[in-house]
Amino acid sequence: MKMSKTLAGLCLFAILPMSLVACGGGSGDGGGGDAGGGESAAALRVGMEAGYAPFNWTQKDDSMGAAPIDGGGWAGGYDVAIAQAIAKDLGRDMVVVKMDWDGLIPALTTGQIDLIVAGMSPTDERREAIDFSDPYYTSDAVIVVRADSPFASATSLEDFAGARITGQLGTIHYPLIDQIPGVDKQTAMDSFPTMVIAVKSGKIDGYISERPGALSAIAANPELSFVGFEVGQGFDVDQNEIVISVGLKKGSELTEKVNQALAGISEDQRSQMMDQAIANQPE
Repeated sequence: MKMSKTLAGLCLFAILPMSLVACGGGSGDGGGGDAGGGESAAALRVGMEAGYAPFNWTQKDDSMGAAPIDGGGWAGGYDVAIAQAIAKDLGRDMVVVKMDWDGLIPALTTGQIDLIVAGMSPTDERREAIDFSDPYYTSDAVIVVRADSPFASATSLEDFAGARITGQLGTIHYPLIDQIPGVDKQTAMDSFPTMVIAVKSGKIDGYISERPGALSAIAANPELSFVGFEVGQGFDVDQNEIVISVGLKKGSELTEKVNQALAGISEDQRSQMMDQAIANQPE
């Protein structure tokens, strides 16, 4: 899925705003706070794990258009670039609020953050608690394995019979394991880095991921590979489970504004942004 990095793609990243403002307490749709500089009531608080490359990650400096993390550090990745584009369109500064995946929706509903931009799919279950924007990315489900694994040559789900497979806790990936005939379903794990280590060590045979996440894992770990599937040979998923959207509080006044901002980012620009994120991810 990688595309050539064009000047237009690089320029898009260059114009995305990089805020030096972080926040203290949350304020729902309003945002606000301070992080070592002056206080900005307009700061947009964006929740993410900052640990799921190429969608989001943590880094030590502000290089490559990174955004500040509330409490210290910097975040980069595709989600960060999308969030920065939204913040720019809203005319607001932005700060990343880093937290565990399971804490994102509670933080949004209680007003600790203004948006979730974290590779989250708008499933029916999640829509019961929060609203979602229009999609900003579409992917497919693949299985990450060791490159020297007998499962690396699989072409269908049936080929994974007997494989020890897991997925991240609280994501759409873990329930998909049940579609694999004869699979040895493992306990869900809390993060993708944990699953990468488990595959590399041989503790499990594979884990389910979106394709960009798999590409990212392989770029940083050449001993890994992934299996994608032709139509009819892979996972049966609802459209809402393969698209990624921004999470917003129920009835948020930001929803329409976020959709307008996303409409201003073309599909070509989004592809360039993802390619850039994969190229820039930390090793």
